[in-house]
This record gives sequence, structure tokens and C-alpha cells, in this order.
Amino acid sequence: MSETPWHTITIRVPFANPKHATIAMQVIDVDPELQREAVKRTLTVEGNNLVASFATSTVRLARLTTNGFLENVDLVARTIGEFGEDSERKPVISR
Repeated sequence: MSETPWHTITIRVPFANPKHATIAMQVIDVDPELQREAVKRTLTVEGNNLVASFATSTVRLARLTTNGFLENVDLVARTIGEFGEDSERKPVISR
């Protein structure tokens, strides 16, 4: 019986600067994949880009894994936008 071929995907997400890409990588990398035997994930930073490479045992897992990753990236990017370095210049309004 032959081995099942792995399905590979690489996603590059641009950030404003390398620091933000590194923050995103560190935040997302904390959570391991739920199906470690069926999903292999590698996160790196190349310049301003967060680069995620996935190898999955099925196409369905590729879709689910990339959807979850992109949801996490969206949350991290919105959080950086709200609380990042630029937000330090915003006035604080007390109530």
C-alpha cells in the first residue's frame, strides 16, 4: 500500500513591519495544531511577511487549517492595529 501524498500550502501575509510580523508569528505559534499527525505547520518571518507553510494529509484538512490560520491572522492584525505602536499616539479618553 502506498503512502498518502501530503497536500502543501504556503501563505504569505504582509505586515507593516518585521516587528508586527514577528508578533503575529509568536502569538499564533503558541497554539499547536489539533491533529499533529495529519497537519504539519511551519511559521517564519521574511522581512515584513509572516510565512505559513502547511502540509496536510487531506484536502479538507488543508481548507480547515488555512481557514483557522487566516482567522487568527485577522484577529492579530486587528489587535495590532488597535493597540500597536500607532495607538500610542492616540489620545486616551477617560470616562
